Amino acid sequence: MSDKRRAEIEAKRAKLAELRKARADRQRAETDRRQSESAGPSSVARRDVDDLVNALVGGSRGGFDSTGDVTPSSSLPGTPPRQSALLHSGSALSPSGRVSRQSDVGSDRLFMGSMVASVNSATDHVMERTLTPRSIDLIDVEQELFELPQRERVIYNKEVQTTAVEPEAPSISEEDIRQQILRERERELEADRLAREKELEEESVQLDKEIEREIRDLTEEERASIVTAPDFLDFVEQSSKIVQRALNDGYDYIRDYTVGTETNGDDSEGKRVKRICAFYDERYGKNRSITDVDWSPKYPELSVASYNKNPAALNEPDGIAAVWNLHLLERPEFVFHSQSDVLSVTFSPFHSNLVFGGTYSGQILLWDTRSKHLPVLKTPLSAAGHTHPVYAMQMVGTQNAHNLITSSTDGTVCSWLVDMLAQPQETLELVHAGHNKTGEVAVTTLDFPDNETTTFWVGTEEGNVYQANRYDRAGAKAGLNQYDIYKGHAGPVMGLHFHPLVGPVDFSDLFLTASVDWTVKLWRAKSLAKPSTTAQAIAPIYSFDEADDYVYGVKWHPTHPALFGTVDGSGKFDLWNLNTDTEVPVVSTNVGSGRAINKLEWDRKDGRRAALGGSDGKLYVYDVGDMALPRESEWTDLQKTVTGLTGVGQVNGIVDGESTRIIAGR
Repeated sequence: MSDKRRAEIEAKRAKLAELRKARADRQRAETDRRQSESAGPSSVARRDVDDLVNALVGGSRGGFDSTGDVTPSSSLPGTPPRQSALLHSGSALSPSGRVSRQSDVGSDRLFMGSMVASVNSATDHVMERTLTPRSIDLIDVEQELFELPQRERVIYNKEVQTTAVEPEAPSISEEDIRQQILRERERELEADRLAREKELEEESVQLDKEIEREIRDLTEEERASIVTAPDFLDFVEQSSKIVQRALNDGYDYIRDYTVGTETNGDDSEGKRVKRICAFYDERYGKNRSITDVDWSPKYPELSVASYNKNPAALNEPDGIAAVWNLHLLERPEFVFHSQSDVLSVTFSPFHSNLVFGGTYSGQILLWDTRSKHLPVLKTPLSAAGHTHPVYAMQMVGTQNAHNLITSSTDGTVCSWLVDMLAQPQETLELVHAGHNKTGEVAVTTLDFPDNETTTFWVGTEEGNVYQANRYDRAGAKAGLNQYDIYKGHAGPVMGLHFHPLVGPVDFSDLFLTASVDWTVKLWRAKSLAKPSTTAQAIAPIYSFDEADDYVYGVKWHPTHPALFGTVDGSGKFDLWNLNTDTEVPVVSTNVGSGRAINKLEWDRKDGRRAALGGSDGKLYVYDVGDMALPRESEWTDLQKTVTGLTGVGQVNGIVDGESTRIIAGR
């Protein structure tokens, strides 16, 4: 149901509630009115009713005036009207119909006389008044008031004598009239109330029917249209992620902190690695292998893995990159699509929401976690950029000046600006004159030493490692250094990593390489201040030959100077500590189902977790425990260890089939 329809239903329900409330208020008011009337009508209502009754009673009387005298309309037919006159003192009515008024002239006092009225009913209807004066002087004043009507002669006959006289209507009291009016008003109010209630009930029934129609059961087509709506899918996606994060939280809410406080713990703790989780989603990881992994520099719970194509699913994207969350185990936080296999992936260390990917077709893709699945920027498929598989990339520089460095198997190294991937800012062709058929150097991996942005080292398919410069510098030109060849592997170099610049001692000139020749080798980079002018083969300091399969990845630990990890084709995760043993790893763990582990990456926060990308499409996360915590003496111990390994390398560092001079170290 859309938001608009839901709002309409809510408005109808609110209107229905208002109607019902209004009806209840009216019923309550009617009840109060009846209760008040039962106790006695109000003064206003009583006064209105009294006025109406007086008006009706005054009109119904008709034959009575305000003085109580009989009007001509109430006298019998043929009877002359009776005149009532209000006479002032000292006036007299003469038989001729004139009134004689006597007044006192010059006297302050007026004396009333006795009045004798005589009525002659047989002759004239004349009222006589006799005033007896008492020693006062009177004057006669005559004034004609009216003429007496002529006497009507009545003739009695049979019809007159037998005329039926209608009986007078029984008199109705004022209280009866008042009660009748009140009853009529009550009937009118009751009828009006019933009409309003009927109208409200009809409207309520109509609204109920409309709401019932709105919340009816949806058809299969309507359900399908709702379920497949993009807004609905986005809502379910985000909401379910939040719920799953909460459910996957492994915190023990009922932990008792008073238990075990006096125990010393397990002595073997810190000598084991523990698997935290294995990220896998059948929808995205089926028939795919992980080609690269990386950790987010801002959010320590996020990691990203790149995948190659699924040959059994032609309609799915060829390559994907999935961002996984340690608090969301069942599915990835973000999934990004690519039109080609994604061979390398990295988070931008300066933009927490940007992810870069290198593809088999040579395109460089930029995804944004704020956008959808498709890349927001990508490089063109032209000679200006890469046209061969991109197996290695790295972000170098600072927050205000940084570049993305990428390399492909045709020996091309490009430098890109993050916000402009239409063309590379710089292009460098790595060629070697000593190669027989082609001068190209097939780069499989590269790495920059810490605090270095111009000089880098590359591992190649031929097994050699070369040093290269992005720009011309003192004593060296831009491009590949053809004279210093780090020669020691008999197969393609799959991993290369420089020692991180941490701690009181600088070991940033040490780097490790892993190869398909089943070995891991430790090297010391030659000083950039002393470039060679003739071809020199530089041998490794030490070779770790414990693996029983291809070694696909090697990484120094970010905080422990003597610790590094390796992964190989047999599915083993080996943890080496040079200060403990250089012959065998301190911990060796079989990961997953035993299929090959392609990549290894330590988290950037404290190095306690390692992300391992498997060829089975699963991303494994392991916790190395207290082994990630170095002692203060680890740096001095490593100095002694490297010194001892350098002596061994000088004695045994002979490259098979080579007659060139061997240089171990600087």
